[in-house]
Amino acid sequence: MDGHSDNSDVELRLALQRLVRDIRRNREAGLSDSQLAVLFHLAKRGDLFPSELAELESIAPPSINRTLNGLESAGLVERRPADDDGRRVRVRLTDAGRAVIEQTRRLRDAWFSRRLEELSPAERASLDAIVPLLRRLAEQ
Repeated sequence: MDGHSDNSDVELRLALQRLVRDIRRNREAGLSDSQLAVLFHLAKRGDLFPSELAELESIAPPSINRTLNGLESAGLVERRPADDDGRRVRVRLTDAGRAVIEQTRRLRDAWFSRRLEELSPAERASLDAIVPLLRRLAEQ
């Protein structure tokens, strides 16, 4: 036995889930989780095919098309014919889409910074020490 109980593993998972949920609440109003996720994928990876976005989000093509239709109507993404095959389209962020991503990041960073300021220096040092471990867990 490694000294950790299943209960402490569950408690850690639940605490991380609550924290992620609270971070995600800080965003531009009117966008669904799926819509925002698509914008972040495009910001990170550049132009993508709808099928690639569907795969990244683990959703069916009709669902990604509904998501893209809403984003396109809002002026946050645009679809353009692919350079190598005019029958296929690639999705790209517009300037307005980039602005939503930047604003969402600012909102989330500000919220998180306020929460971190509530911690003592020792608590903050403890959190700083686990960042590499959390990153390693996230990459697996």
